[in-house]
Amino acid sequence: MSPRPVLSIRVADEQFEDYILNGEFTFTVRGYASVRVGEPVAAWPVTEVIPYEKNYGVDSLEFSERRMSGDSTVLVAWLGEEAVGHVVLRAHGNGFAHIDELAVDIPARRNGVARSLLESACRWSQSRRLAGIMLETQNNNLDACRLYEDFGFVVGGVDHLCYRGIDPQTREVAIFWYLIFPVA
Repeated sequence: MSPRPVLSIRVADEQFEDYILNGEFTFTVRGYASVRVGEPVAAWPVTEVIPYEKNYGVDSLEFSERRMSGDSTVLVAWLGEEAVGHVVLRAHGNGFAHIDELAVDIPARRNGVARSLLESACRWSQSRRLAGIMLETQNNNLDACRLYEDFGFVVGGVDHLCYRGIDPQTREVAIFWYLIFPVA
């Protein structure tokens, strides 16, 4: 039996664009949750739908400038010699780090990659003395909601109108999650 490849997290390099072009970042929508702030994700009522694949699209050019900036970064998870996930984060004007994107390639999911990327995001944020981390996901991505909740994030807000400019009939709701660091 060959040894399992080691997971490492590194700042994105010139291989980032190839990884993005070849990665599969879709997720299956099975329903839309009615977010109840202060209640666990498992308690949120879900209106089930016929399952379909959702892809927000990942644009490597959008994030390329952030790789080397002092107030932002792109961290890539590597499993051996294969890039399997990434997180894009920046210092936000409100004193929090903001995760613009967290994605794991489908074949690498359920192996701790997202958790490792979040841990690295915490270290990056704490090294900049930020108050915590914030991010946004949607009520149709319940796997992501459970991940953030399990990691310690709490819902800080819900925006029912955020995506209406894209689709006036959408059932997609923006959920804003916060991880607040202990005060030293």
